[in-house]
This record gives sequence, C-alpha cells and structure tokens, in this order.
Amino acid sequence: MVKIPPHFFDHQRDVESQPSAVIVQNETKKSTSNHNLKKLYIKTYGCQMNVYDTQRMSDALAPEGYENVDTPETADMVILNTCHIREKAAEKIYSELGRMRKMIEKKNKPLKDSQKTKPIIAVAGCVAQAEGREIMRRAPVVDMVFGPQSYHKLPEMLGKLAKGQKKVLDTDFPTEDKFEALPEAKPANIISRGVSAFLTIQEGCDKFCTFCVVPYTRGAEYSRSIARILNEAQNLVNAGVREITLLGQNVNAYHGKDDAGNTVSLGGLMAALDKIDRLDRIRYTTSHPNDMDQTLINIHKTQKSAMPYLHLPVQSGSNKILAAMNRRHTRESYIEVIERIKLARPDIALSGDFIIGFPGESDADFDDTMDLIKHVTYSQAYSFKYSPRPGTAAATMDGQIDDEIATKRLHQLQQLLNDQQRQFNQNTIGRTLDILFERKGREAGQLIGRSPYLQPVYVDAPEAFIGQIMPVHIESLGNFALKGTLLD
Repeated sequence: MVKIPPHFFDHQRDVESQPSAVIVQNETKKSTSNHNLKKLYIKTYGCQMNVYDTQRMSDALAPEGYENVDTPETADMVILNTCHIREKAAEKIYSELGRMRKMIEKKNKPLKDSQKTKPIIAVAGCVAQAEGREIMRRAPVVDMVFGPQSYHKLPEMLGKLAKGQKKVLDTDFPTEDKFEALPEAKPANIISRGVSAFLTIQEGCDKFCTFCVVPYTRGAEYSRSIARILNEAQNLVNAGVREITLLGQNVNAYHGKDDAGNTVSLGGLMAALDKIDRLDRIRYTTSHPNDMDQTLINIHKTQKSAMPYLHLPVQSGSNKILAAMNRRHTRESYIEVIERIKLARPDIALSGDFIIGFPGESDADFDDTMDLIKHVTYSQAYSFKYSPRPGTAAATMDGQIDDEIATKRLHQLQQLLNDQQRQFNQNTIGRTLDILFERKGREAGQLIGRSPYLQPVYVDAPEAFIGQIMPVHIESLGNFALKGTLLD
C-alpha cells in the first residue's frame, strides 16, 4: 500500500483493497455520569463498510442501555468487528483475544471470587462469518460470535446470554432484512461521528474474483430499497451531516426498487439523493469497471453534489492476469471506461487498487501494470502483495510468486503511485477549492477539511466553521496534506 498516515484517507477504504492494511477505528463516545448505563467498546478492522456496521451495532445496542467508551478496560461489552481480507487476519484476532483474556485476569486478580466480573466478549464481521465455530473452540473467552448479516439481532443474542446460555453463535444468512430491523440512529450519535457519514446501499458480490472472500462472507448481491436509503440519508442530514459516502462491495451494481417496484440504478439513486436539501456532497465506493454505465458517468458531469473523485479498482494491467483473477474486464475495456469518465468530468481524481505478485505474474505482466498506471494517472491508490485467502480459487493456483520478487515489484509500483499522488496534490497549489471543514486540527485555531478530491486540507479557521463548506486558497503541500488560507 502507498504509505500514508492513518488520517489521510480514513474515509476512503474498500473491502477489496485491504489485505495489507487495517483501519482501527473505535466507535467511541465519552461516558456520562449515568452509572446505570452499560459501557460498550467496539474495535473495528478493515473497510468503511465495517465502520458503518460498527456504528449500526452501537445504534442497535443503545436501546439496551449501552453507551460507547474509548477503552476496553472499563467496558461491560467488547466487540471486535473483524475483516477477513487481510493476510493472517484470523490469527491477529486470536492475538487480540489473548490480550483481552489477560486484561480480564489482571482486572480480577485482586478480587475475591464473589466480586469477579467479566465483560461480554464478542467477535463480529467477516472473520466471525468464516471461522465462527473455530473461534469458539480456540478462544474460550469469547461469549458471542456473529457475522455481518446478523448484528441486527444483537439484543436477541444478549437476551440468550441473560437467560443462561453460555455461548451464542449466529453466522447464518438470515432471510429478514437486517436494515429494516435496526433502529434509527439518534441525531446526537450521528453528529458525534462527524459531518461526513457512510451509508450502506448494497452488500455482497456476485463477481467471484479468484482472490476475494467477499462472496463467501457477505453473500450474494443485495440492494436496499430507494425509500429506505432516502429515509436514512434524510435522518443523517437532519442531524447535521453534509457529505454521504454510499457503500457497497460492488456499489455501482446497485439495483434497488422504488415505491412503484421499478429497478433504479446507482445513477438514479444519486439523482434522488441530490434532491435532499443540505446534502451537499455525495461519494460512492467501491465500484467495478463493468458496472460504470453512461448514466452514472453523466451524473459526474451534471450533478453538483457528485464529487469529482472515483475509486475504480483495476487490480492488474495484464490481460492474462485479469483473466486469472476472473475480473471479467480487460486492460482495454478499463481504459475505455476511464476515457469516458474523463470526457464527462475532465478534472476527476481517480483512485485504484493493484495486486502485485498474483500467481503466474511474469515480468511482462508487471510491466503491463506499470504502463497502465502511467497511462491513466491516479490521485492516490492502494497496492499490496497478493496473499492467498483460504477457500478462494487463487489460493491453489500454480505459479505462486516468490515473496522477494513480489516485494521488489511492489516497491517499484508504489514509488510510481507516490509520485503521481504528489504531483496531483502539487497541481492544486494556487487553486481555490471548496473545503468541507470536518474537525479541529492538532494546533490551536486550526481546522481540517476535505477538498472535493478527498484531499485533507489544514486551515486556520474558527471552530464554528465545522460543518460548513468554505472557499480556501491552497498555498502549499506538506508530506501528506495541503495547507490553505480561508478567503474573506
């Protein structure tokens, strides 16, 4: 992965692109003085959809009397919301569970047996979905294991524990719509998460890329209804959110139904969302090149709220490797889509994913990938070495690449991507960009905002400007962020 600080692209991660990096984002909120409330700590790994799921778990547990805290030491319930994309992801979770066990033992050591307490320990997410029974077997400290399609049943699971059931395992794919079962988030909780928000509109994937576990952990493609999405978006905006990122494992394959039962594409959904007053910015991720239809491309040209930023993974520039990956697009078809996008929106910033060292990758295949990057040019990208995921077709392919060769190729590719990223940022110096101020900076009197191209921008501005979009003159580029001056 191109090396960037954790805060730089913390709003732009995708499931498909995370084998070499983990986002740890805790859904936290300072405790109040109400001692009757139970304390909840959630540690989140992986993609932005996991971040969204964490927030919705918090919403589901709020009616049960849980509030979020910053550390596990004081929590009555700890949830590890896991990602299965990373190499050795499950082993890292077992290590974390080992730390939890030691924390509990240390906390209870000075106490008498009658005084000893134990928080509820739960493992959620894609590792839980894939290895639920093994987690129960290997980690006795765990009380609950549930997959990403089951967290709406958290109150029901807690009820089983309260009635004396020792362990709860739920990794089925339920027939009910989990989104309909979840309570609406409270406005105070929404705005405490920031003025930019995630909103899942589509889950699962039917593409079956040979390197990817998503179809097995998230299931088949499912699109939420237009009405449900609009209602949730309106709830977010009413709480003070100004920017929404639409999430899906294959988000531009969205095909939800409207009230008349008609199928609506992602372009149609974005047009409907554009009518919500005070929803100023709309983004979406992660897309597949085969699902970038012209209607969606035209949205970037005609709709002001559609941000000029697109994450469109290609994975490789070699047709041979793309075929082995079962990507169902070619180098040529990807470039053709990019050209149509740039024709509609010449200033668009492009992001991508690249897997290096896929089985069978030759020097010529790697050169094809480097050539594609030079042709397209990216504002930023995620890149990583291929690692076999258990249960996927690629894990048993011949021609596994030596790690030393893959590492060398990755460094070359990342240098090129870093150069392109820095050049893109350099090209914004001297321009005036509309910046959405999101939070306070590290220095007094400083705010951090985002440009339309998702770049972080530091500006000296009053705290009252958080949540506002203001014109900023970009003056300089630091290591990873832009510095600007607020215009009068």
